[in-house]
Amino acid sequence: MDLVTVLAALADPMRLGVVAELVRRPDGEHPCSSFDLPVAKSTRTHHWRVLRESGLITQRQLGNGSVVELRRSAIERELPALIDLVAARQHDA
Repeated sequence: MDLVTVLAALADPMRLGVVAELVRRPDGEHPCSSFDLPVAKSTRTHHWRVLRESGLITQRQLGNGSVVELRRSAIERELPALIDLVAARQHDA
């Protein structure tokens, strides 16, 4: 997990919001459709790809849709304070 890549992924407010929502949700997979992303499907796909490639999430197909999960243990191991910073930033916003 590369710090610069992670920070670039989180620089977008929509992706930061998704990660913050995953931080607040209990562990586990969540349907991608459960996130309020008011953009075109192609843009949503782009945001999921950036988050996946940064190492922040995993995503897999499930039935007709896909599910996403925060890579919480990997983040805590590689960037220990990141989850707390994201949670605090979204709380202040």
